[in-house]
Amino acid sequence: MINLILFGPPGSGKGTQAEKLVEKYGLLHISTGDLFRYEMGNDTPLGLKAKSYIEKGELVPDEVTVGMLRNKVEANPDVKGYIFDGFPRTIPQSEALDKLLCEKDNEISKLLMLQVPDQEIVTRILKRGETSGRADDNDEATIRKRIDVYKKETSPVYGYYQEKGKSEEINGLGTIEEIFDRLCTEIDQL
Repeated sequence: MINLILFGPPGSGKGTQAEKLVEKYGLLHISTGDLFRYEMGNDTPLGLKAKSYIEKGELVPDEVTVGMLRNKVEANPDVKGYIFDGFPRTIPQSEALDKLLCEKDNEISKLLMLQVPDQEIVTRILKRGETSGRADDNDEATIRKRIDVYKKETSPVYGYYQEKGKSEEINGLGTIEEIFDRLCTEIDQL
C-alpha cells in the first residue's frame, strides 16, 4: 500500500498533481477541504460539530478533523493507498495520522513537498483567482499571509517526517508534466 502526503504551500500545485497521481497509481485522494464540505454538507455529527466551531470563527479541533479522516479511511478499506492533501498541517495531526494508519497496520510511505518560491506562489494564486471565485485568491496581502502561516505552522511537518526518513523535496517549477514526472520518479522507488 502506498500512502503519500502531498505537501507544500498554497498554490504549489498539490491539487493538480494529486488528480494525476490518483489516475496513474489508483490511490484515493483525501483532501481535508473535500472532507469538510462533505461532512458539513450532509449534516453528519462531525460536520455539525465542525460547523459550530467555524460559525464562531474558531479553528476546528484536531479530533474532529481526524474523525472525518478516520471515516473516509474506514469507508475505503480496499484501496491501493491514499494521497493526503491538506493534512496533516501540524505535528499533532501528523502523530494522529500515524496512529490511525498504524491501527490499520499501515504507515506513511513518503511525504512529497512541492518546493515553489513565494513570488511564483503569489503569481499562481492570483491567476487562479481570475476563475476560482475565491476572494482570498485575489488579494496579494492575504496570499502572503497564507504563505507565512504555512511556513510557521505547517512546514514543521516536513521535519517530523524527515526524521523518519520519509520527506522528499520536489522541484515544483516547470510544466505540470515535468513536475508530475519528478513525483512519479520518487513514488516508483517505493
